[in-house]
This record gives sequence, structure tokens and C-alpha cells, in this order.
Amino acid sequence: MNYSVKEIYYTLQGEGYHTGRPAVFIRFSGCNLWTGHEKDRSGAICNWCDTDFVGTNGINGGKFSAEEITNIINSLWKGNVQTEPYVICTGGEPLLQMDESLIKAIHKAGFEIGLETNGTMIPPDGIDWICVSPKANADLVLKNGNELKVVYPQCGMNPRMHEKLKFDHFYIQPMDGVDQKINIKRSEKFVLDHPKWKLSLQTHKILGIP
Repeated sequence: MNYSVKEIYYTLQGEGYHTGRPAVFIRFSGCNLWTGHEKDRSGAICNWCDTDFVGTNGINGGKFSAEEITNIINSLWKGNVQTEPYVICTGGEPLLQMDESLIKAIHKAGFEIGLETNGTMIPPDGIDWICVSPKANADLVLKNGNELKVVYPQCGMNPRMHEKLKFDHFYIQPMDGVDQKINIKRSEKFVLDHPKWKLSLQTHKILGIP
């Protein structure tokens, strides 16, 4: 099987529990909540996203076999032996493409696997860290994992509706965009009022890194 990949790059995880951890990001093309094309925004289940997941024209993007993907992530890790090799599979929605064959290939290459998903699909076995970011108008079927990260605020979603789900960590992350400063303040207040939650900031954007 070939996998459609927007981009693959080495950087620091910028948000959530693993903030600051070196990682290779694999951004898969495509999403089941929006095509990513402006003409389809008004009819999308979720009409916003802070990343470009359309096509395969990003850095190290293309259509690859599992072996080709492992070759790329190995070359990007740069022989870093100070931390456990870590790959983050994101999108778009990576579970549209990820399968057991790819997971086994990445593990065989020595990498721990993190997943960032919208929670509308059940992942294959073998993923080491699962981060779910639910969207207001989408059906949430993946109700357990390591990390629940709610982009805030979202019209029609009170984050507290998710508090009884089986996650180890609960994060509020301010929505990016023109109202970001307001959203940061609103997120700060929410976390102060509801200490089950922790604040996640997109530190990679603050640092100006991918």
C-alpha cells in the first residue's frame, strides 16, 4: 500500500503533554471532516483547521510505501540518541490511512508512535500515545486514550461534556486565528475554573518552528 503524505519533518512537539519533545512529524493528506478546499468550507462538518493537509507537495511529501516512510524518518532523526525516537502521525486525519503494516514498520525502525486524531475513527492496535481532539459537529467514537485536547472555544461544545471519558490528561488549547488573544484569555479562565483541565499552548508557533 502507498500512503499519501503532505509532509514529513523533524521538529519539537509544540503542544499538549509532550511539548518540547523532539519528534518526526508525518502529516497525512486528507480529512473526513473537510476537504481543505475553500469551496467546500461552508458545507464541511468542521470548517476550520490550523494546518494544510491538502495534497502531497509539502517538505518530504509524496506517495510512499511503509518502507519508504521509515527510510525518511530514519534520515530525519539525525542519529539523536539522547531521547527515544518518536514519530507523531497527524493530518488531516491520519486514521484514514494508517494501518497495522505501517505501525509495524515504524516500530521495527525503532520509533515510538504518537497519534493526533479527531476521534471519529478507531485506530489499529499498536499505537503508543493517542491524543484525541474532538470537533463540535463530529461523532466522537474514540473515547479513551492518553490525552484529550479540546480546541477552545468551539460553538456547540462544552469541554466538560468529555470529562468522564477515559483519558489520562485533559487539555484546553486556544483556537488560533484572528481572535487568538481573546481565546487565550477565555481558555485561561476555563482552566482556572475547572482544574481537571490543563492549558496547552502552540509553542511551536511562538518559537516560529514547524
